[in-house]
Amino acid sequence: MSRSELREKTFVMLYCKEFHDKDDMPSQIAMYLENFEKVSEDEKDFIEKRAFAVMDEIPSLDEKINEVATGWKTDRMSKVDLVIIRLALYEILKDDDVPTKVAINEAVELAKKYGGSSSTSFVNGILAKLV
Repeated sequence: MSRSELREKTFVMLYCKEFHDKDDMPSQIAMYLENFEKVSEDEKDFIEKRAFAVMDEIPSLDEKINEVATGWKTDRMSKVDLVIIRLALYEILKDDDVPTKVAINEAVELAKKYGGSSSTSFVNGILAKLV
């Protein structure tokens, strides 16, 4: 599975978190990976670790996002856009293996696939302000 596909699976899990308590997420992730997606143990481990790492950072990520999102605080943003921005910002700040440009490009691609008509420009604009 490509890094982009792993990122997309992680995005799905982070989006799921918007509707479940963090305590429910281990079972949600297990159910998703076991029943709906065929992934190797290494891929499953990557997705779980990345999803929980991002979840642990949500307060600090949201703080940074709110600093630059003029007129669009995180509580008013589309859940899809917010989760995409959080994941990209996490990669920019915490994952030395992902170049900033790649994180932003991948976020824009996720926004094209899952977001609304203005999601790509919104996600790109917020991430550009953050970097």
